[in-house]
Amino acid sequence: MKTREIIKTLQLEVLTGQETLDTEVTGGYTSDLLSDVIANSKEGNLWITLQIHQNIVAVAKLKDLAGIIIINNRKPDKDTLEKAAAENIAVMISKEMAFEVSGKLYELIGSQD
Repeated sequence: MKTREIIKTLQLEVLTGQETLDTEVTGGYTSDLLSDVIANSKEGNLWITLQIHQNIVAVAKLKDLAGIIIINNRKPDKDTLEKAAAENIAVMISKEMAFEVSGKLYELIGSQD
């Protein structure tokens, strides 16, 4: 499933990376611990987190993730968004909690392992 379809279904607000929305999503990974995401996420995953600092962009780039979904309607600062735009990383916001977003994403694409 493409990122664009997930955004529409989950009613996400896209902040950066509009040019990457045709990326094929391979699964999802939910964590707020950056080292955990580095160790366990897979290329093409959408990362669900409440983190909003610049380091999330570096992790998403390192792991070649399909994008970052920030939960609880949290908004990253200008510097984080500028870095995400420069690195071509899709950053999206959900009003919902991690549990809800993770469950809905799983329903859409299931387990890709």
